[in-house]
This record gives sequence, C-alpha cells and structure tokens, in this order.
Amino acid sequence: MASRKEEKERLRAQRLAAERAAGSGGRRRMMAGYVVAGILTVAVIAGLVAVIASGGSGGDGSAGSACDNAHVQNTGSFKGLEPDCRQGTSESVSPTQFGDLAVSAQKAGCQLKEDLPDEGNTHVPNSTAVHYGTVPPTSGNHNPVPISDGAYKTPVTSDTSKETNIRNEVHAMEHGRIEIHYTPDLPEDQQLALKGVFDADPDGVLLFPDPDMPYDVAVTAWTNEVVCPHYNETVLDVIRNFRDKYRGNGPEQQIPINLG
Repeated sequence: MASRKEEKERLRAQRLAAERAAGSGGRRRMMAGYVVAGILTVAVIAGLVAVIASGGSGGDGSAGSACDNAHVQNTGSFKGLEPDCRQGTSESVSPTQFGDLAVSAQKAGCQLKEDLPDEGNTHVPNSTAVHYGTVPPTSGNHNPVPISDGAYKTPVTSDTSKETNIRNEVHAMEHGRIEIHYTPDLPEDQQLALKGVFDADPDGVLLFPDPDMPYDVAVTAWTNEVVCPHYNETVLDVIRNFRDKYRGNGPEQQIPINLG
C-alpha cells in the first residue's frame, strides 16, 4: 500500500500532467488564432491593394498592374491600360532653355492653339456618337469616368468598343489634367526623354502613345493644345511651359492635384 507521501507525489504528477495538457491546448488555440488573424490581415491588405490599384472605383483597375515609375494615381480608372514602368531620362540631360510657352513653341516649330471653342462637357455613354473638332481632342462630351493620372504604354483609342477610350481622356482634361501625347513611332530615346519630363512632375499629368494624331508630340488641356510635327529637345521646354500654365485649369476640377 502506498504511503501518504507517495500518494501526494502521484496526485502532484497527475496535476502537472493535466496542466501541461491544458497549456498545450491553449498554445494550439493561440497559434490557430494567430494564423486566422494573419489570414484575415493578408485578406484585408490584399483588398486594400486591389482598391488602390483599381483607382478606388470598384474594380476599374487591376491589382498589381501599376508600378512606381508610372505614377498612376487614384483619380479615375486605368482598366485596360498598361502602365509605363520605364525610367525616363533625367531632366538634367536637357535643361530648360526657354521658359516662355509661346517662345518655346516657336523655337521648337510647334503650333500653339489657345482658347479653343468649348465643345461641351456632358457625360454620355459609348453608344452616343461624339465628334471632336481637334486632333487630339481638347473638349467635348465624354464618358463619366476619367482616365487616372499616370504614364501608360497602351494607346488611348477612339474605338467605342473599348471601356477605356478617348472619351475618358477628355474627361481627365475637364478635371484640369495635362495630357502628353506622342506617336508610337517615336524612337525609344525620345520617348524616354518625354517620360523624364513626366517623371519629374507627374501630378495631374497623363502620358501615352497616340497613333491617331499626325504629330510627333502634342500636349493638351481643356480648350488648349500645342502640337509639334517633329520632335526636338526644345519640345521638352514646350511641355514644361504648357504644363505649368494650364495644369489645374479645367472647368470641373473635382479631384485635387497635388503640386507640392
């Protein structure tokens, strides 16, 4: 028969075993809780990333399709457009020579067209026919969603079967945006020079290839544009000067432009 001391040791051993078992179960539950919390956190973060990448408009963009160098902002939609992730040429390669818009346009051989007629600003669906009086367009009826600020490699097309098209581009100008157009045939080094000007001050600016215009480069704002039949380094001055004069001057600037 076990002594009283032996019985106490047996009961103590049982108690410790039970406590260890309970502690192990608690740790398992705690770890399971951490795993669940981690999964929920990842899901929340993924949801936020999707919203940010979609332009905050309920899936108008695609998660992970943007990049830092494209400077795509939460100002509309970029669904169907490929961001331009190339690093542009530094502006130091081509310092400003002419700080006046009219002078720089004349020196670059560009045509400056200011105070053009306002062709309307009604929101219309793709099924409604729209004609723009300038190439590229500078005003007119357009789709309800603007293209987000940023640089894109996809041409903005006038094909009305596309969800993202020229009508969204016009809407962006109504919000005070500046749009830099270039022919897709422009050599890579010249495209990167344009990208460098964009990269240096991208807020409220769009950059994209435009195969529908007969110019090497054009820069547009609401009821204003400058068109350059041939690229040269002075065109970079034209872009800077036009941007600084007309950015933020749209008739419906609902989304603020951060100019630092």
